[in-house]
Amino acid sequence: MFNLANLLTGMNMLCGFISIILALAGRIDIAPLFIFAGAILDFFDGFVARKLGVSGPIGKQLDSLADVITFGVAPGILTLVMIILGIDYSSLIPVEETARTYQNDLTYYVYFQISAWVQALFYGVPNNFDASIKYLPFVAMIIPFLSMFRLAKFKVDERQSDRFFGVPTPLNSIFFAFFPLFFSLNINNWAHQGKIIHFIFDCYTIAGIAFLMSLLMIVDVPLLALKFKNFTWNENKFRFLLVGKSLIIILIFKLWAIPIIVILYLILSLFENYSTKKHEISQK
Repeated sequence: MFNLANLLTGMNMLCGFISIILALAGRIDIAPLFIFAGAILDFFDGFVARKLGVSGPIGKQLDSLADVITFGVAPGILTLVMIILGIDYSSLIPVEETARTYQNDLTYYVYFQISAWVQALFYGVPNNFDASIKYLPFVAMIIPFLSMFRLAKFKVDERQSDRFFGVPTPLNSIFFAFFPLFFSLNINNWAHQGKIIHFIFDCYTIAGIAFLMSLLMIVDVPLLALKFKNFTWNENKFRFLLVGKSLIIILIFKLWAIPIIVILYLILSLFENYSTKKHEISQK
């Protein structure tokens, strides 16, 4: 049971657990990094299991349990925090003294906002969250809820050997990691961000994105899987396009590459699905 592959799976789960603790402590600048680390470990545990010939039912169960934590609960908590932060940007926007107060002190600001939300929600303390909007952060619960169903479906759906049906949970969690990373890097000049950025990071927008992306995890639409059975262009052109364009996007857009690549992945998957169906019809 305690072979190398399963230990890597356990480390994946611990990465998710640490990410949750950090997010609730206000360290949204570091918490996403442990989700990335969990994704790397999630790749290598399966690779190691196949190479060592230790794949088994216990490993598969452990993998799902770890993934629920790292790619379900952890991004859900991060998104909950981002919705809390999106409810009130008044202390971030124009006042220079406020900007100086929070400069280089992201943790204090985030923790203060989380504490204010907890006080309003559980203790009825009047503050900026003292309204029905204080319940909005719970929309983020849809991420771990539907991640659980997505992971269960993946384990029993034999069609997902060379394709995914629904957005994979690791990709979904990496997508949501973008928001706290961007916010933490730009908190000190948030007043100078454009209206589009303020709209994207508004609490209602993030809640809506959480709802939409979670639904995409369980839709029964075939999506690309980066599994190369061979390296011929005809059979893998969309995979090659995804990898090639992703590298270029990372170089050009840096952090913004995360949501752009996810959107590109969905678009190329739709084109690949359409191309496959068109080819099957022409063969009849």
